[in-house]
Amino acid sequence: MRVLAAMSGGVDSAVAAARAVAAGHEVVGVHLALSAKPGTLRTGSRGCCTIEDSRDARRAADILGIPFYVWDFAERFTEEVVETFVGEYAAGRTPNPCVTCNEKIKFEALLDKAMALGFDAVATGHYARLSIVDGVPELRRAVDSGKDQSYVLASLTPEQLRHSMFPLGDSWKTEVRAEAERRDLAVANKPDSHDICFIPDGDTKSFLEKRLGTRPGDLVDAETGAVLGRHTGVHGFTVGQRKGLGIEAPAPDGRPRYVLSLEPVSGTVKVGPQRDLGVHRITADRPIWPAGPLEGPTECVVQVRAHGGLASAVAEVAGDEVTIQLREPLRGVAPGQVVVLYRPDAESGDLVLGSAKISGTGA
Repeated sequence: MRVLAAMSGGVDSAVAAARAVAAGHEVVGVHLALSAKPGTLRTGSRGCCTIEDSRDARRAADILGIPFYVWDFAERFTEEVVETFVGEYAAGRTPNPCVTCNEKIKFEALLDKAMALGFDAVATGHYARLSIVDGVPELRRAVDSGKDQSYVLASLTPEQLRHSMFPLGDSWKTEVRAEAERRDLAVANKPDSHDICFIPDGDTKSFLEKRLGTRPGDLVDAETGAVLGRHTGVHGFTVGQRKGLGIEAPAPDGRPRYVLSLEPVSGTVKVGPQRDLGVHRITADRPIWPAGPLEGPTECVVQVRAHGGLASAVAEVAGDEVTIQLREPLRGVAPGQVVVLYRPDAESGDLVLGSAKISGTGA
């Protein structure tokens, strides 16, 4: 096949490209320029979208002997990822920009362009297992559970998955680094990327305030309705947050308070004890089903964060809404997060049934 290898500049995408070459495919490497001012993105060798990363990707492509290009997706990245991120926080929701980037940039904009240029598939360094069974894509957790990225890929459509390749899904991270060393790839020991690339200092609250300004409101005790303090905007909070609340006086019981809910219209941030964070019901919309919608109540395991937030549940679909009843409570579940539904399978790896955007929760 003609394969376009998305090369971020990290070890994973370099080895994924190498494996595509070794499999006999005609491979072309591409690095995505995601900022018109690369210096405003995270600096240092972290493997995502900086100038250093572009150079590392080019060097890896040279060693592999494949053509290499840099494609400018900066404008679309700003519109689809950065502005969406800001808008979601302004609306009192908690987005995952990596999910949005995968959905809108790496597997929509990139894949569309690749298909238009005659490529058959896009290969990336994500850790997930993908197979096509009778034309139906089956996305499963990676062998290396600590690196599994099926959660951030679960928002891809069946058509996008049919034209995707994840060569690292059956490998452990240690194996990937060892292979990079054998292939003389300079990125073999390059640190992984963990932070949001467009917030280089990691200060999300400051980043949002620069774009949204201050929108003062009250910190309110959810049980008594008492005003406990003031804040500069709901965008500075997320459900489950404990630190940096700015509460002026300790709670009567002396225990810490957590953010329970956000009301962007009134500017109210409701706080309460940890016990009130637990939710037993999740509603979600905009579902995506790789193998078709669920039929009737379905036993599953749900995940609400990229790392953690797991619970067994029963899910049911009605039109474009998914209702999920959790068998044990989850904490810190916020509107705007993505919920991914899995069918447990110890032998073949948990299968992704679908994903949806969380719209509400209930006790």
